[in-house]
Amino acid sequence: MLNVKIKKYISSLWLPFLVATTYGFLYLPIIILVVFSFNEGTFAYSWHGFSLRWYHALYESVEVWNALYTSLVVAFSTVALSLVLGVLFVFYSAHSTLAKFSILFYGTLAAPEIVVAVGLLSLFSFLQVPLGMIPLIAGHTLLGLGYVIPMVHTRFSELEPQLMEASLDLGATKVQTFFRIILPLLFPALLASGLLVFIISLDDFLISFFCSGASSLTLPMYIFSVLRTGATPLVNALATLLLCISSLCVIIFSSLRVKSQMY
Repeated sequence: MLNVKIKKYISSLWLPFLVATTYGFLYLPIIILVVFSFNEGTFAYSWHGFSLRWYHALYESVEVWNALYTSLVVAFSTVALSLVLGVLFVFYSAHSTLAKFSILFYGTLAAPEIVVAVGLLSLFSFLQVPLGMIPLIAGHTLLGLGYVIPMVHTRFSELEPQLMEASLDLGATKVQTFFRIILPLLFPALLASGLLVFIISLDDFLISFFCSGASSLTLPMYIFSVLRTGATPLVNALATLLLCISSLCVIIFSSLRVKSQMY
């Protein structure tokens, strides 16, 4: 009887141990990265004491500020274009044959990103478009539409048609109905999808690698170029800041999703 209880106790601990091991394997590298960003030493794998020298070096680095400026310009441009194009497509395709083509935007989510990046590079090369900021924003926008259109379409399909019909019956034009009725009701979905696209654009490497060229260097590209010459705690500090920004956006995105489900 005692052996049976011991076996049951051990078996009940197996699943929590497996889950804890899995999460430890996933998050232990991130914890090490954050800890060694405060390292005094020059090497990223040897601890020499607590220091903020690498965060100070980030603040004084011109290359980091230029890469941050490029990443923010690309991210905000991607968010703006993705939201505008996504909302217009969902609204004007609701009662037309264009709705059948909405499934095409799911392809960027189903296909591997390396395939999308190589395809964009081939397209720009065929059209003889020089790589740089514009192809980079176009590639990120294509990726962002795969997230914006499904989220906005889901929210738009939940709206009651009587609201738009009542607005039109009261004398409002389609443009007035769009700006005064549709957009306010779509605002939670737009804000959530915009945050998600911002995170993806800020952290994206593959499309940036294939479409940026030599003139546009984003933060992930800068980290990659520094790692090729040897890892330093400077990379850890920069990655920690990116992790904090992404985590903050994810928290805001999750809170918006929870609130939208509550209402």
